[in-house]
Amino acid sequence: MEARAVLEASTPELCAEARRLRSSTRVTYSPKVFIPLTKLCRDVCHYCTFARPPRRGERAYMSEGEVLEVARAGAVAGCREALFTLGDKPELRYRAARDELAELGCETTVEYLARCARLVADETELLPHLNPGVLSRDDLLLLREASVSMGLMLETASNRLSERGGPHFGSPDKAPARRLETIELAGELRIPFTTGILIGIGETRLERVEALLAIAELADRHGHVQEVIVQNFRAKEDTRMAAHPEPSLDELLWTAAAARMLLPAGVHVQCPPNLSYDEFPRLLDAGIDDWGGISPVTVDHVNPEAPWPEIERLRAATEAAGLALVPRLAIYPEYVADLEQWADAAVRTQIVRGADAEGFARDDRWAAGMQTAVPFMPRDVLPLDTRDEIGEDEIVRLFSARGDEAQRVFAAADHLRREVCGDDVSYVVTRNVNYTNVCYFRCGFCAFSKGRLAANLRGKPYLVPNDEIVRRAREAWDRGAVEICLQGGIHPSFTGETYLDICRALKAELPDLHIHAFSALEVWQGAATLGLPLQTYLEALRDAGLASLPGTAAEILDDEVRRVICPDKVTTAQWLHVHDTAHRVGLRSTTTIMFGHVEGLRSWASHLIALRDQQRRSGGFTEFVPLPFVHMEAPIYLKGRARPGPTFRESLLMHAVARLALHPSITNIQASWVKLGVEGTQAVLRAGANDLGGTLMNESISRAAGADHGQEMPPEGMEAAIRAIGRRPRQRTTLYGDPPEERVRASFGAAPLSESVNPPASEAGLRPLVKLDRPGLTSPARA
Repeated sequence: MEARAVLEASTPELCAEARRLRSSTRVTYSPKVFIPLTKLCRDVCHYCTFARPPRRGERAYMSEGEVLEVARAGAVAGCREALFTLGDKPELRYRAARDELAELGCETTVEYLARCARLVADETELLPHLNPGVLSRDDLLLLREASVSMGLMLETASNRLSERGGPHFGSPDKAPARRLETIELAGELRIPFTTGILIGIGETRLERVEALLAIAELADRHGHVQEVIVQNFRAKEDTRMAAHPEPSLDELLWTAAAARMLLPAGVHVQCPPNLSYDEFPRLLDAGIDDWGGISPVTVDHVNPEAPWPEIERLRAATEAAGLALVPRLAIYPEYVADLEQWADAAVRTQIVRGADAEGFARDDRWAAGMQTAVPFMPRDVLPLDTRDEIGEDEIVRLFSARGDEAQRVFAAADHLRREVCGDDVSYVVTRNVNYTNVCYFRCGFCAFSKGRLAANLRGKPYLVPNDEIVRRAREAWDRGAVEICLQGGIHPSFTGETYLDICRALKAELPDLHIHAFSALEVWQGAATLGLPLQTYLEALRDAGLASLPGTAAEILDDEVRRVICPDKVTTAQWLHVHDTAHRVGLRSTTTIMFGHVEGLRSWASHLIALRDQQRRSGGFTEFVPLPFVHMEAPIYLKGRARPGPTFRESLLMHAVARLALHPSITNIQASWVKLGVEGTQAVLRAGANDLGGTLMNESISRAAGADHGQEMPPEGMEAAIRAIGRRPRQRTTLYGDPPEERVRASFGAAPLSESVNPPASEAGLRPLVKLDRPGLTSPARA
């Protein structure tokens, strides 16, 4: 709609069109603390009670200790943003400001602001958003290093309001040209930016439209305007405009809707809810999609008479309008998706660690592998219709579910699980053997591997000899195991014979023990070192005793993501080719996804579809195992390049959406108790999962990454956890059959494990191969 049409439209007409244009069913808010670094200002806006002159005996600026105290209180309360608001260049007007800055070792307020913002970013989880007024290019460059976003209200594009008698008379920094120049410079410097207009201070509707069009032009040119605030004037006592009439709610709705009509589609529109008091829910009628910053800790220092609504009240109003309330960061998801362009290197790590898979604020403090209480349990709600196959766009939509919508996804998945699998929860008695932690591949998420190129060398490199592998297998058999699971690093001396020898040794000693071993990467590397086609090598492994393959090394079946997290590992096509070939020679295999690091919802969806399509071709997958990224010791996280794993909501959704999307091709959805813990596992069992995997006896990979959920969950623990949620435990074999009764009896009351022996890798005396195979870098498929 063009400007003339907007000016001629009524409020109901504009609001109806603005709601249609609102691009999402989400309305965001930023959990924040308000840090008023200084209330001194060289401007004298006639409606403002925030700015005031120096007072005898009072500091001109908050101290660094005071700033940190507020920030830390906000962090404890779950805030994600530190909003620094302050007067404009007070040192140009007040000697008190100049003197105090000198004591602080600074020449300007901007310099001190940068120091305090860095301090908050370094000492807390909060992300600084800065509102220091009109800025030069040098000022913006300095502050960009210490913040994730900045803001400056344009307020108006009308010079008339700066004339004598106007609200901005005597305020040189309120000149529209100066403010537009700052906004333009921010765009040139790729700074995510907030601006807005203030209505009801004497401007006309035409002048509001002119201001919005000026913002729209800059947003189109640079793409940096992440949100526009439409703020209504509130008269305050002890100001020159105390008797000035306030704009009506109708005027506010008209202007907010006009903003939605005139601004580019990617610019978010915000109205502060506290300035509309009890009528704030009606603001949603104008097509806004953001409530702005809401603080559980600090007041609105600019409008202290107007308290923020409580989050639950805000949520209730939002959901009553058929929308979902979602917490965000001070930098919007569109900019989180491209941090190389939109954030300084000094703050990227904090942004990544605070974001979820969509770039919103993480909605809980749960992390895979950590002993933390689960934030919620899925509840029974009306399930979704799951009769039709779900496509990629629909899968992405399900992964984005929040609030009651997420509960519907959980319920639908649990309903389908009950139809397909009943109320049995299966598990397998197995022993996990990680035979070496030496690996020449460079996976950024791996804290397990040790080698010359590994980023984390805290553990000692080891190599378990075959006789020790056999001893552990015998011990597991005596404790009721029906399976041994074998995986490890790719030692630079290993060849395909290494894996064949392991299988032969186990099969000779324990012919009835199921050997579940070797990821697609190990199989590919084994075949490459012997110069054999994949089918020939897999047949040799099968004949040596291999019975099935784990689905690890899949990580994310998206080569763009793989180039970041595991560039030299097997590609998506190669991983699928290994499993396709395995199925065709009679071997079954599992599937996995390792999620919550650098990927997004679209990658999750394409991963599930790749597995579903492969299952239709070859039919050999037994289960799907989501593996939440355990971040604590992972190199890619320690370097600040990955999120701290999925949120709890995302973890539940992965299991639930997989149940819906993979049906009926893959019917078993497994929960990893090592990653999720007992409580998390019980929650996942109520969101579509039906299997708890193995008892393990030993587990090294998750623990190396920082997980603290233990190395073994014996049958007694498995069954107690299952019965606690009203489900029936069932021991199974690797291929989901029933184990012999004598195996089940032997698994209960098993003797403690003897100490495992992990000899130093150097004692094996192995020499590296002359040429190391790196399939991800040389990617032709092996026949």
